Amino acid sequence: MKSIRLYLLLALLATITLVSFLSVLQGYRSSTQKVDELFDQRLRNLADIIVHANHDIEPRQERLINTRPSVFFQIWSDHKTLLARSGNAPDSLLFDLQQVNKFQDVNFNQFRWRMFILKDESLNRWVVTAERIDLRYSLADTIVSAAIRPTVFVIPIAAIIIWFAIGIGLRPLKQLTGQLSNKRADDLSPVVLKDTPDELSQLVITTNELLNRLNDAFIREQQFAADAAHELRTPISALNVQMHNLEQKANFQEDELRPLKDGISRMKHVVEQILSLYRNVPDQASRKLHKINLYMLVQQIIAQQYNEFEEKMQSISLFGDESCCIYGEQFALETLVLNLINNAAKYSPKHSEIQVTVEQRGRQICLIIEDSGPGIPKEDYERVLERFYRVDGDQHSSGEVGCGLGLAIVNHIVLMHNGKMVLGQSESLGGFSAKVEFKAGIK
Repeated sequence: MKSIRLYLLLALLATITLVSFLSVLQGYRSSTQKVDELFDQRLRNLADIIVHANHDIEPRQERLINTRPSVFFQIWSDHKTLLARSGNAPDSLLFDLQQVNKFQDVNFNQFRWRMFILKDESLNRWVVTAERIDLRYSLADTIVSAAIRPTVFVIPIAAIIIWFAIGIGLRPLKQLTGQLSNKRADDLSPVVLKDTPDELSQLVITTNELLNRLNDAFIREQQFAADAAHELRTPISALNVQMHNLEQKANFQEDELRPLKDGISRMKHVVEQILSLYRNVPDQASRKLHKINLYMLVQQIIAQQYNEFEEKMQSISLFGDESCCIYGEQFALETLVLNLINNAAKYSPKHSEIQVTVEQRGRQICLIIEDSGPGIPKEDYERVLERFYRVDGDQHSSGEVGCGLGLAIVNHIVLMHNGKMVLGQSESLGGFSAKVEFKAGIK
């Protein structure tokens, strides 16, 4: 059932049509019965009139009398002598003399006739009147057709009235649908309907209870995230300070402290990525979007991270159109670009090349980041977008610290901006290629 409105319309029209049909059928039967009674009474009255108007007991020369083609009469003596008849009546006896004051159906002149036989006791003769039966049914059909015609014409008008009446009745449901569809991801305020019908009141109450529970859950999540950010960053910062002091006071070899330093760095990286992932979920990042120059944003991030490229003696280049703008959330887009560029730098060896392109293709703004590193196997393209998944697990061939959240965060931000990400192999550099497509300047 795709449409309640259409279903109700068809159901009501089907009911009206069925009831009308049964009503017409009953009306047809009743009309036919009434017509039979009316015409039978007319035949009886006609016979009575003939008895009182004609007193012949002997045949006359001018006994033929013209009547309507649908009606005829005969007058017979007690000796079965035809005393008089209408011009369209047969000259033979069509009835049983024993059937007195009764109706009979006979065939004559290719028609079926309804016949009444009246015995004139005073003159000892029989008067017969008859009428064509087909004309009776024709009259009944005319009466029923006249009753059906308005009903048939009224059904389309009724359909229009019912359509609008159902629409008015379903208006509160449309209002509820409109309020829910227009809610932002961070809008968990209760739904308010004016003059809520009884049928929708329980649904509105249940929906508002669900929104309240979701709001409470998000508040608890926000508080937990804030507490986690403070509680996790503080001890990590303290560990870094203690590590520095330890290096200054004790005579340790650098190789001996390397595992400890890497562990602290890994812990810091994991915490920052988890908090970054949390900050970019839709209910937290659905703020007012701003028009952002994507080319300038990428340029700033490259400048901030340039020292890291120099340490690994990597070359990075930026190409494209400086006027490429999109609507997005500033922090989320910064996280996206930073993660993609850092991934390219981390998993590419020394003296490798990184190429970033920002260009407009039709109505799409494309951000393409390529490197000359080992790349990712084709069968892992979808899996690397999952949280906490890393190619080769923790024993990555590059030896770099990671937690498998970088591309998952990037993909989440892309979906949040109604974009699309395509992973593949760089045609120009031979390594990994990540292409992100955004709608140009559209909210």
